[in-house]
Amino acid sequence: MAGEKTLYAPAARDDFVWAVVGSLWGWLALWLAAINLAAFFTFGADKWRAKRREQHPQTRRIRERTLFLLAILGGSVGALLGMRVFHHKTLHRSFRVGIPLILLAQLILPAGIYLYFHYLRG
Repeated sequence: MAGEKTLYAPAARDDFVWAVVGSLWGWLALWLAAINLAAFFTFGADKWRAKRREQHPQTRRIRERTLFLLAILGGSVGALLGMRVFHHKTLHRSFRVGIPLILLAQLILPAGIYLYFHYLRG
């Protein structure tokens, strides 16, 4: 009513922030954006370290296990783009096959869960 106070009335500029922070889908989108950026730049950093190691043998590389872990945690698109942009790990069969398979699994698994709970479970 006219004189009633509300506890919170978001301003127009805050609506986007509350829409993202206030929903599970928003958190998922933030996570996927962050992990894909991390995977992309980690592939770039490892490529830089690989080139630097030619001149400075003490330079430490990023473990392949770490690169795969970033992909598994949701950064498969960033990892795939990092491979292509930086031309890194493209000759390694485990990466050439493994990263696209991880991406495929990350696309099929949620689709399968959705189909199961909305159509098959009945």
